[in-house]
Amino acid sequence: MREISFDRKSIRTRLVTAFVVTSFLPIALVNIVAYYNTSKLVRQNVESMTNANLEQIRVSLDVWLDSYADILFQVYTDDDIVGLVDKINAGEDVASNRQMLRRALRGMVYTKDYVKFISVITDSGELVFYNQLTSATTRTSWMDSISMSQEELYRVISGDNMPHTIPTGEKVVFGSNSCYLFHMGRRIIDYRDVDKRCGIVLVSIDEKLLEDICSTTENGLNFIVDREGILISCASSGRVGQAVYEKGADEAVRREAYQQIARETGLLGETDLSIYSVRDERTGWEIVRVTSQEELIQALGQQQQLRIFIIVLSLCTVMAIMFRQVTKMTGSINKVVETMRKAGKGELGIHVDKDPKRPTEIEVIAEEFNSMMDKLKQSTQKQKNAEIAALEAQINPHFLYNTLDTINWMAIDRDEYEISNMIAALAGILRYGISDSNGVVKIKDEADWLKQYIFLQQTKLKNSFDCHINVEPEIMGLPIHKLLLQPFVENAILHGFEGIDGTHKLQMDMGREGERITIRIQDNGCGMPAEMVREMNAGIFRKTDNKNHIGMENAITRIHMYYGGSAEVKIESQTGQGTTVRIWIPVVGGSDREEADREE
Repeated sequence: MREISFDRKSIRTRLVTAFVVTSFLPIALVNIVAYYNTSKLVRQNVESMTNANLEQIRVSLDVWLDSYADILFQVYTDDDIVGLVDKINAGEDVASNRQMLRRALRGMVYTKDYVKFISVITDSGELVFYNQLTSATTRTSWMDSISMSQEELYRVISGDNMPHTIPTGEKVVFGSNSCYLFHMGRRIIDYRDVDKRCGIVLVSIDEKLLEDICSTTENGLNFIVDREGILISCASSGRVGQAVYEKGADEAVRREAYQQIARETGLLGETDLSIYSVRDERTGWEIVRVTSQEELIQALGQQQQLRIFIIVLSLCTVMAIMFRQVTKMTGSINKVVETMRKAGKGELGIHVDKDPKRPTEIEVIAEEFNSMMDKLKQSTQKQKNAEIAALEAQINPHFLYNTLDTINWMAIDRDEYEISNMIAALAGILRYGISDSNGVVKIKDEADWLKQYIFLQQTKLKNSFDCHINVEPEIMGLPIHKLLLQPFVENAILHGFEGIDGTHKLQMDMGREGERITIRIQDNGCGMPAEMVREMNAGIFRKTDNKNHIGMENAITRIHMYYGGSAEVKIESQTGQGTTVRIWIPVVGGSDREEADREE
């Protein structure tokens, strides 16, 4: 008995596979697409918000710089300051005028936070300043922190009437105090003679102002770099005032430098850094924001893990419920099938027990089976009571065909389609063979009968060989004697494949050569010794190894009896290389064209 196992053809396997394909795969695909879209949307939102934040910083920077430009305006348009500068340039009481100019500057230093120095450089080269950090009056140390000399600074700023921004230089140290400074400068204008060169005024501003404008956050670092690659402002960085890349460097170099700055501050992680920037057209400074995507990626990963956990838990629950139901259903089917198998072995009194938990469809099958078994039992009982003589008297071809037909339908009722096919083939073979066994039929009918015979042999031998029958269409309607070729086919199946491993193949081809029908029957079996082949072709058939080859002998005799000297049979074979039987018979009776016309 073959047990019902969990194999690829079972209902359980197919249902589970269908569930996996229709549930797991689509959900997994949807989850992947959702994660990708969510990640993309979040990144786009972060990028949009970051760019908006940078634009806000740029606007704030311009507003603040405008407010400090007002101090410059108050200085370079003040008539008193212009007069004092003119006197110093003329050499009139320089010491007194310097002191008066310094007092005027002092009043302006305290008007704005972050202002550390206000300095005036006259056209004569005098430097007058006031600062909040020291009491010095003759030298200002911020001049040493920038890359230009006093003369170069004066020449650049006095060369036009535009405001100038001097980037942050090295750290300025005043005793225990120190800071980074950037500077705003403008030419002093005497409106009585606007072309006259009087001097320049500079406001030195603490870099902390820029840090406050940039307002670095926990997951991002903001800083400012000028066109020359000098770091203008950056929280927690010791490289302020230094060049972080060479002038004219490409974008890849700049981005690497920006990432390095972020790593050096220690405010961000080492990896997953994103860089955004905007350039301020007024100063030429580039406002940069470096953000860490690590927390964002971790948050998305945790969300994805939670989603996967919920999906897997839900699917496992559904899977367990489905598997339990499928197991119960297949268990009910197995019980019915097991009972049917026992009935097939002869236990005609067996019935499928009723089970209220069994699915309705399976219960209907069980009831129909029980009804069929009751009828079969009654029929069997009637047959036992029949007399043997009466039974024998009714055994005739018509009764045999009807009985095989009944058995065929019984097999179909039990879903034994393989048995049904065998019975149908057997009935066809018997009907064909019993009725006028020596008669003449069309080649088409003979080929169809051979296919049924081979089907039974393949079923009997568990499909241990392949067979192909090829008949040329133009000879299908030609006549041939019945059962003429079956012995050759049977000999190849029963004896040719004996003891041979591998794929067994049987090939039969039928065609036409002039006025003769050609038939070739070939197998790849064990073959025959050359001596035996020679004797068979000579009409000598000896019994060897319990094989008498009487079927082939009778078949060859019939061919010569039906067709006389016009027929020819030739056997070709070698040991271990298979056997080929070639048959030539004459075309007799109606032509193939006439037969084809009748068919139409």
